[in-house]
Amino acid sequence: MHPLFDPTRQDTAETPFPVRGGSARCILCRGAKMLCGKASCPVILRYYQSMKVAPLIDTLELDGSSPPSVFVGRIGYPKVSVGPLIPPVHGDTSILDTPEKWVGKSMDEIVAMRSQLVRGKYSVKVDQVEGGGRLVDMVRDLAMARGPAHVEASFLKKPRGGLVLSDEVQPHGPSAPLRSLDIGSLKIDRRIERAYSDTDLPAREAVLTLYKDDVSVTQIQRSFSVGAFGEESRRRFVPTRWSITAVDDTISKHLVQQVKDFPWINEYRVYESWSLDNRFIVLQMPGSWSYELVEAWYPRTTWNPHGREIAIYSSAEGYRGRSKYAEIGGCYYAARLATSEHLAGERRQATTVILREAHPGYIMPVGVWNVRENVRAAFRERPRTFESLKTALEYVQTRLDIPLSTWIRNSRVLRDRLHQRRIEEFTG
Repeated sequence: MHPLFDPTRQDTAETPFPVRGGSARCILCRGAKMLCGKASCPVILRYYQSMKVAPLIDTLELDGSSPPSVFVGRIGYPKVSVGPLIPPVHGDTSILDTPEKWVGKSMDEIVAMRSQLVRGKYSVKVDQVEGGGRLVDMVRDLAMARGPAHVEASFLKKPRGGLVLSDEVQPHGPSAPLRSLDIGSLKIDRRIERAYSDTDLPAREAVLTLYKDDVSVTQIQRSFSVGAFGEESRRRFVPTRWSITAVDDTISKHLVQQVKDFPWINEYRVYESWSLDNRFIVLQMPGSWSYELVEAWYPRTTWNPHGREIAIYSSAEGYRGRSKYAEIGGCYYAARLATSEHLAGERRQATTVILREAHPGYIMPVGVWNVRENVRAAFRERPRTFESLKTALEYVQTRLDIPLSTWIRNSRVLRDRLHQRRIEEFTG
């Protein structure tokens, strides 16, 4: 079993406050006075989108075009809920589950897309990948499909619940237990079908083979979650949040081993991407592989809702990697995938520090894709280049609001890089 979806592991990225919860401030404000300081009210945004979708799903029967998308829960492990995500619309809905195309979209657009996905739930043991029944077989086939498929679902009760939020998984809408499920004709991606049919191929090798064949990370994660890969006797359903991080980790570890054989870059580079009131700055320095993600959460942001000061956390690894689950959680592995992917493509090696400022406009979590795809977007742009770390850091300070001395104090890699030199030399 992959260590990142060990059911005994304690997730450090669990929601530190009730996502759906309110406060005395919310009661006084009610979305009119913006007492929280946010540009828009997350409570009203979720409510508005749920009201738009509610009339379309107020039924025991639902049919629509799944992007395709499936969800495997983790509550009750080793017995979990599996099922499709279905919007009450038809046509090409692929964008609803393709986060690779979401950078640049607003929070309103993302919530509007994901809130219409209704989750059907069917309880099954994780080792019942084969022999779990017709419904399980259909969910697995849907996960491996290469495009939208017509789905008809009958529920035991009407879908209920608001927008479901997580820092690791893309949001989705209401849910309901399934009575029955029917899926129209669909085309399974041949590359994924080959991996599924090879019951002697280890899951790790299947993931890496598909990645080399240009299958998107999202498609791989989706198929991984329904137990489509691995030796036949070891196949298991994997909760969606675990499958996302496990695939990011597996691919990035492989790429890092390649990167270690390449020559160092010969300059200091700064890449950047701004999205959803998040600022991502990627600093790359000549040197052997090491990597760090440092996240700063402003007060009134998702994971620092009631704080009065900026909260900063970091996770890092040296040349030999790390043996423990990253303190930051799935974002760490998502950013490491984007980083190692870029270096492997360039056939270069570097020391990398990613600095993320999450400002108050980031009103709700949307999943680790936000980190992976923003770091990818940063690497797609031409970097600013510098001859020294001093000039690179001076530029970084112009792009971020938090003082450079604070970043250095919270970054193990930057502190190691600076050695015993006085911080004042770099902060002016």
